[in-house]
Amino acid sequence: MSKAKKSVDNDFRKWVRAFWILALMPPLGLGLMLFLTWSELFYPLPSTEDIANPKSFLASQIVSSDGDLLGTFYRENRTHAEFRDLHPDLPKILVATEDERFYEHSGIDFKSLARAIGKLGKNGGGSTLSQQLAKQLFTEDFENVSLIERVSQKFGEWIIATRLEKRYTKEEIIVLYLNQVDFIYDAVGINSAAQTYFGVSPDSLQMHESAMLVGMVKNPVLYNPKRFPENAMNRRNVVFNQMHRNGLITREESDSLKQLPLGLSYNRTSHNEGLAPYFREYLRSYMSQWILEHPKADGSNYNLYTDGIKIYTTIDSRMQRYAEEAVTEHMSNLQRVFYQKEKGRRTAPFHNVTSEEVDRILNQAKRRSQYYKALKKRGMSADSIDVVFNTAKPMTVFSWNGDIDTLMSPMDSIRYYKHFYQTGMMSVEPQTGFVKAWVGGNDYRYFKYDHAKQGKRQVGSTFKPFVYATAIKQKHFSPCLEVPNVLTCIEEGTWGLQDDWCPRNSDDEYGGKVTLKYGLANSMNTITTYLMKQTGPIAVSRLAKSMGVKSEIPEVPSIALGTVDLSVYEMVGTYTTFANKGIYTEPIMITRIEDKNGVVLEEFVPMTREVMSEEDAYVVVDLLRGVTQGGTGTRLRSKGGRYLNDVVTGFPYGFENEICGKTGTTQNNSDGWFMGMVPNLITGVWTGCEDRSAHFGATYYGQGATTALPIWALYMKKCYADPKTQVSKQPFEKPENPLSIELDCGKYNSTQSGEDIEDPEFL
Repeated sequence: MSKAKKSVDNDFRKWVRAFWILALMPPLGLGLMLFLTWSELFYPLPSTEDIANPKSFLASQIVSSDGDLLGTFYRENRTHAEFRDLHPDLPKILVATEDERFYEHSGIDFKSLARAIGKLGKNGGGSTLSQQLAKQLFTEDFENVSLIERVSQKFGEWIIATRLEKRYTKEEIIVLYLNQVDFIYDAVGINSAAQTYFGVSPDSLQMHESAMLVGMVKNPVLYNPKRFPENAMNRRNVVFNQMHRNGLITREESDSLKQLPLGLSYNRTSHNEGLAPYFREYLRSYMSQWILEHPKADGSNYNLYTDGIKIYTTIDSRMQRYAEEAVTEHMSNLQRVFYQKEKGRRTAPFHNVTSEEVDRILNQAKRRSQYYKALKKRGMSADSIDVVFNTAKPMTVFSWNGDIDTLMSPMDSIRYYKHFYQTGMMSVEPQTGFVKAWVGGNDYRYFKYDHAKQGKRQVGSTFKPFVYATAIKQKHFSPCLEVPNVLTCIEEGTWGLQDDWCPRNSDDEYGGKVTLKYGLANSMNTITTYLMKQTGPIAVSRLAKSMGVKSEIPEVPSIALGTVDLSVYEMVGTYTTFANKGIYTEPIMITRIEDKNGVVLEEFVPMTREVMSEEDAYVVVDLLRGVTQGGTGTRLRSKGGRYLNDVVTGFPYGFENEICGKTGTTQNNSDGWFMGMVPNLITGVWTGCEDRSAHFGATYYGQGATTALPIWALYMKKCYADPKTQVSKQPFEKPENPLSIELDCGKYNSTQSGEDIEDPEFL
């Protein structure tokens, strides 16, 4: 062979070697990178256990008795959905938009990858749903790192994606994916997103709503429908195009869907907003203690914000909403009237105080404020703090007509808030003890103090039924018993009294005789004082304690008129005894607690005890019925007349069903109460300002029948209008056995022969 021929052959072999080297280098390099990534040289990959149980922060859910989500406790507002919880269209829309061949590949779609690399098409990217899920669960975005690290991350996603495909079904991957997406505004996962943007659960999403949420997946910030609605609309239309491309809808349907508005029903969930915020805050405190007392099997504590605990409550979301609406409707009107009555008064909203006392009240409030404490902690002098508190600055303040952005000094804001009438309200089902609604104040964002359970105020005449009940238990008095309406005194030295105690009627009118039923219906102090002389305060206090009162009750005669401070929660609980045939049922708020896997951690049942006989309880019911038939609660029956145009009550209520109730008004109208009962629902309402010296000057406006009763009426109207609440309109059930105490005053009077008591002597 010639030299020239050998040279040609050598050159040819050199080119062949070069060709194979160039041809094999990419796959060998790819294989090497995959091997090194699989070997965890660059960063650790998830284990089999990690893939089987991917870690994510799960919000604890607060579930209402009717199955609605009341709220969550979260670090990330993420609540898992199952595939069955999704609308059938949602997975199809997701696949059509993000991964057309999702059901054909095993984690890596090489065709889409090649198309993305070579830009062979206009639609689709290289990452499959499984790869995107792998990135969400187990890898992070790399910034300011080398090309090799970026490439290794992508290889890691491939490896994890294939492992995910081996471990999970296609349906499970879709659910995992949708549960991981951060839709912004504290909405992590499809459950939270559906609630936040449309106020529904994922199974109730309409097609155009699902399309908008799927469109957000690509870039939630860019396609934010609140901030960039046009971007969101355009992206949603791209999703419709993908749906048509994949045969899910026709061209005509796509064009029609594009004409629909976004249709947002924005319901951002936060700890300060949403339904039942006062109840949720109470629940947070309760669960913090429960967690300490109920460790996991391994001895560690649950995390309320990340462990996905499910708390099933007794709250009915519909009744809760009606309660909050009733509070808003009445309190906004009441506040308007209060402003009118207080306008121009130098010491407003305070009564019977000097200017110096007003300054003292406001300065005390200043020193209790968090702002003052923060300035003090910084080492600021008292004079400097005074300057700060008296200097106007921009702030947002609460009003019933919406938040107000204004310039106001902190001291002026303190006085501004002192004008507000507050309220506390609670509804309980007496047979079960289930708390159905809980309103702790006007607006939790501005008024954190809970007036339903935390706050305690004088209960006024709502305490009188305990005196009557004690007398009925001890003496078996009939509601028809006639008692002289005379100024009645309990003498000095009796039950530790330092002076004679002779409470007067609010109208200061006396004379003649009245029945016990009339006396309670019209809240006559003379009649209650008479009964207190028969029973003594010790027996009354003990009865109230047995009916659920936890607060201290002084064993003195004045408790007959409600001088004791109690919470709405306690008062509602006590009245369960009357409605539940003499059996006290402790109010409860939780039925069970489950872990994230549905394992029941604890179930709850109310504590009950028999306090009085069924007959005695029914006699008290009969007495309380009289309050709404011809007493201080009669306006509940009004169908017109003076209440029609009343500036406070607003309109007639016109209730015709059997209602038991009791109003309460404390000294100087500082507190207004109403306790209302129907057979399966007891609702208590308190109203009053933060300071007892702030109140209406006239009893017509400040009495419980005006300040508190309308909330009950508005609430019950709403409940009755919704049959699903199942609030009873039936009469209270009579005892099966014949009554030994006569309730028919006609029959009672015919059996009496001058035996009515003429003078209020001890018996």
